[in-house]
Amino acid sequence: MNTPFFISWRYQRGKQKNPLVALISKFSAIGIALGVAVLIVGLSAMNGFERELNSRILAVVPHTEITVNPHANEATLNHWQNLAERLKTNKKITALSPFVSFTALVENGNKLKVVQVKGVDKQAEDQVSSLSKFVEGDGWQKFAEEGGLVLGSGIAKALDVKAGDWVSLLISQPNGEDQMAQPNRERVQVTAILRLDGQLDHSYALLALPQAQELMGYREDQITGVELKVDDPFKVQEMDYSMLNDYPQLLYIQNWVAKFGYMYRDIQLIRTVMYIAMVLVIGVACFNIVSTLIMAVKDKQGANNGFIKQIFIWYGLLAGMKGCLIGIVLGVVLALNLTPIIQGIETLLGKKLLSDGIYFVDFLPSELHWFDVVLVLVAALVLSLLASLYPASRAAKLQPAQVLSNH
Repeated sequence: MNTPFFISWRYQRGKQKNPLVALISKFSAIGIALGVAVLIVGLSAMNGFERELNSRILAVVPHTEITVNPHANEATLNHWQNLAERLKTNKKITALSPFVSFTALVENGNKLKVVQVKGVDKQAEDQVSSLSKFVEGDGWQKFAEEGGLVLGSGIAKALDVKAGDWVSLLISQPNGEDQMAQPNRERVQVTAILRLDGQLDHSYALLALPQAQELMGYREDQITGVELKVDDPFKVQEMDYSMLNDYPQLLYIQNWVAKFGYMYRDIQLIRTVMYIAMVLVIGVACFNIVSTLIMAVKDKQGANNGFIKQIFIWYGLLAGMKGCLIGIVLGVVLALNLTPIIQGIETLLGKKLLSDGIYFVDFLPSELHWFDVVLVLVAALVLSLLASLYPASRAAKLQPAQVLSNH
């Protein structure tokens, strides 16, 4: 037991003579534990948001949309099959789907909602997105067989409608003088409800492609644009569209990064800020160890300077490890149960903490990565080591006789 590690271990477990030092030591361990736990929970929440972003945003929204340039005089892509043939020459494009998009007013009684309606072909849409996984019941199959309107659950809730109800679509039609004529009113049955549990529930309304073309007065070969699915959505900005350079119509290309890339950037920014803030909190708690280390020199008189220094370093590491282990256990338990815990709090408060009309998900997701746990552990131990070095060096320079004469 006459080694620096065991001496520091014995001093850790021994009863402190100074109650103030004991209190500081306990608060240091609590500070480290809370900092570690909060950091693990925070990183797990960011991992959860990133997972939901991948499974709900990238699985549903098109990776790229190609439409007629807004500055062009034309409103539609004509003979779009020619465009599709050119795009298919790019091997990185795995699927494409034509669509017709227009703004309409959905009316149910005295309730009105402005929505962006998109006319799609069911078979082609299944190739470019996973929308069908989020349609309630067998609504997606009914949509393929009967047509009708697929509404996001947020829109359906605002209009107080459900699958099987009938609503009116009010579609504005421009006349020849750049003025809006009397809107056309069309009765449409709500075939299905789309539930993504987030912001997209308030913006999705789908019609069958032929029905949308008919409402807009388009020919069969006229559409608003095409949706593309690529093999690697994170390299979508590197796509080569040189095959469209001499296309007879002026085109506009927009990828998902332009629409939703800010969400990924926000998650990465919050993750970085959270890590810096929590490491500073853990650092403050670790440096509180300095206050307790100086007391240990009185028990080490007669030893050489290097021996005393090692004792102090081990003492600081053990103090940091104690808080770390408590924090890791607490953080892992909270991270694994974060979603039901927050749902329980929401039930008690009687309101949602995350509104589905503002955030892209209406719950707090969590996904624990053990690499994050190891990273937090290493960071806390490094800070504990740094907190131990200075007092260890100071203690090693003190003369035991001088220390004893002062006490």
